[in-house]
Amino acid sequence: MSRQFRQVIATTDVHSAFDSAAPMLTYLHAARPESLIVDCGDFFEGSGYYHLGKGYIEREVLTTLYDVLAPGNHGWPHYFEPELRQMTVCANTIDDRGEPLFDRVRITHIGGRRVAVTAVMGLQAFNAIPFEQRANHQLTEPAQALRGLMLEHHHRVDTWMVLSHSGFDEDLKLAAACPFADVVFAGHCHSDAYGPVHIGDTLVVKGPELGAGYAAAEPVGSGWAVRTCVFPDTTTTPEVLAPLWAKISAIKEMLASGLGVVNASYSNSLLDRRRLLEEIAGRLHSGLGADTVILNETALRPVQLGDTLTLGDLLSIEPFGNQLVHAFLPRDHIHSHDELLAHLTERVGPLVVAPTPLPPVIRAVLTTDYLADSYLGGRTHEAGLHLGQAVRHILTTAPVRVGEEDNQ
Repeated sequence: MSRQFRQVIATTDVHSAFDSAAPMLTYLHAARPESLIVDCGDFFEGSGYYHLGKGYIEREVLTTLYDVLAPGNHGWPHYFEPELRQMTVCANTIDDRGEPLFDRVRITHIGGRRVAVTAVMGLQAFNAIPFEQRANHQLTEPAQALRGLMLEHHHRVDTWMVLSHSGFDEDLKLAAACPFADVVFAGHCHSDAYGPVHIGDTLVVKGPELGAGYAAAEPVGSGWAVRTCVFPDTTTTPEVLAPLWAKISAIKEMLASGLGVVNASYSNSLLDRRRLLEEIAGRLHSGLGADTVILNETALRPVQLGDTLTLGDLLSIEPFGNQLVHAFLPRDHIHSHDELLAHLTERVGPLVVAPTPLPPVIRAVLTTDYLADSYLGGRTHEAGLHLGQAVRHILTTAPVRVGEEDNQ
C-alpha cells in the first residue's frame, strides 16, 4: 500500500530503552501509514538490551518502523551497516577525502509539500565518538553545510526539516543561522528543554528521550504546527511485531536476574552517580594504589534502584563496557592540572578525581579506556577491572574479585 504522509514523527536518544517499549512500537506501527518516521540519533547503547543483543533489536526496530535516521555518537558504527546506511542522512560528516559519509538529503512529499529532510551532527557529539570508530572521518561546520545544501536544492523543495544531533542550545543557534529551516528536531542534549521554541520563523522542538515520546510536525496553513507527546500507554503490540517483541522479552527475562542485595545507603532511590563515582574513585586510589584517578560523570547513568541489583540495573548504570586502564598524561599536562581538567570537562562533562587536592606532579592516571584512548594519548596497560565491576562492588554486598568477568 502506498503511504501518503501528512506529518513527521521524530524520536531521539532512545538509547536501547526497551523495558517499556510496547507504547513506542505500537504507536509508531499505527502511525506509519500516514507519517514519515525519523530519529535524531543515539538509538543505540544505554541499556542491557544493547549489551546482550549487540544491536540486533535496535536494527530490527529501525528497519521495520523508521524511514530516515540522523547518526548519533552512540552506536556510530551501526549507521554504516548497509540497511541502516541507506536510511541515514547527514549534511556535515565527511571522510578524509572530503566525500560525504551518508546521503545528505532526502526529499519527500508531506501534506502536498515537497519537503527536504536532512541532518547535522554537532562538534561535541562527534568528539564523543570513540576515536578508533571515527578514524578517517571529519566534521564540517553544521550551519555552513546546511546553507550550502539549501543553495543546491532550493529549487526542488518547498520546506526544510533538520534532524540535529547537537543539543537543544546548539540547535537554537543553528535555527538563527539557517532561517530557511522550517523545523529543527533536536537531539543529543538530555535536557529539560523540549520546546517548541520560535527562532524567527523556525521552530525548534525535541521529543521525550529514552523511548518515552516523540515530536511531531504537520503542515497547517502556510506554516507548520509542532508538538511533543508521550506515547499512549499500552501493554500489547500488534501481531505483526510479535517476533520482535519475543526477542525483547527474552532479553528482558535475562536482565531480571539478581546480582546481590543493594546496600542500604543506595537502595530504593534514584542513583546519585556522582556520589557513586566519588566512592569508586576513592577506593581505586587507595585499593589499587593509583596516584590519581580521573572518571567522567557521564560514564554512568542514574537508575532507580530497589532492594536487589539486577543485571539490567547494572547494565543501565554502566552501559558502555568501560575498562579501567592506566594512561600516561601528555607532556604538556604533567604539571598543568587545571588545564588538563578543563580540557576534559569541556569534552566529556563533569569529572570525579581522587585524591583532592591532586599531587603536584601527575605522570599517569587510572581512568577509563574511553578517556585514555580519546583524550589522553592512549592507555599504557589495563587495570584488570571493568568500571561495571567496581559499580557492582560498591552497590551490593556481593564480593567482586579483580579479573572477574561479571558479564562485561
